[in-house]
Amino acid sequence: MSDPIITVDDLTMGWGDVNLLENTSFTIDRGEVFAILGGSGCGKSTLLRYLTGLDEPKGGTITIDGIGKPTLEVGRPSYGVMFQSGALFGSMTVGENVALALNQWTRLPADAIDAIVRAKLRLVGLQGYEHHTPSEISGGMKKRAAIARAMALEPNLLFLDEPSAGLDPVSAVELDELILTMSQGLGLTVVIVTHELESIFKVAARCIMLDKVTKRIIASGDPRKLRDESKDPRVHNFFNRTTESA
Repeated sequence: MSDPIITVDDLTMGWGDVNLLENTSFTIDRGEVFAILGGSGCGKSTLLRYLTGLDEPKGGTITIDGIGKPTLEVGRPSYGVMFQSGALFGSMTVGENVALALNQWTRLPADAIDAIVRAKLRLVGLQGYEHHTPSEISGGMKKRAAIARAMALEPNLLFLDEPSAGLDPVSAVELDELILTMSQGLGLTVVIVTHELESIFKVAARCIMLDKVTKRIIASGDPRKLRDESKDPRVHNFFNRTTESA
């Protein structure tokens, strides 16, 4: 039986006269790793902005269990977000980046915040890097540090925008393992925007696929079943990296 943590009902998103997605509904279940897929320009990262409350829907509703309408602007955030580039502050150390939300939203003493920062960095395999700056660590490490920062306030819901983008194969695999560990070990719900098929098949229990032509969801379910069983040529081509002519 499903247990939705996010409910999207009749969503329309876009700007002005341009719509990227129209009259779309889906749910994301508590504790699952859920992927948002589709070709370039279909609105994957834009949808993530709506799910995290950075943009207001043109129509329809988005509800997050326990808080209602998503927002990052008022009050202590109830979920964590890792943006595509990692978005670490270059003028701060890795530890200071992770401590940012703790300093803003809690009244914990400095030694307690330091202990939490060390624990979060240990969780993502970055113990000992508290005093490094973002310029001193690799791209994969920046992504891990950004996840540690997103986890600082102990959220039960985590949004990741293209976590494997730009990483070498080894770093990408390590990041996939981290996502699975957090989901299975901590019971996190993880929502991922990605186009990396290896990551999709490894970590995602369920997915939706957006289509920029129809402005709809054209497939949903287990990505492995969609790859092997879908009769829709658009879905088959996406998951098997083929074209219509092939």
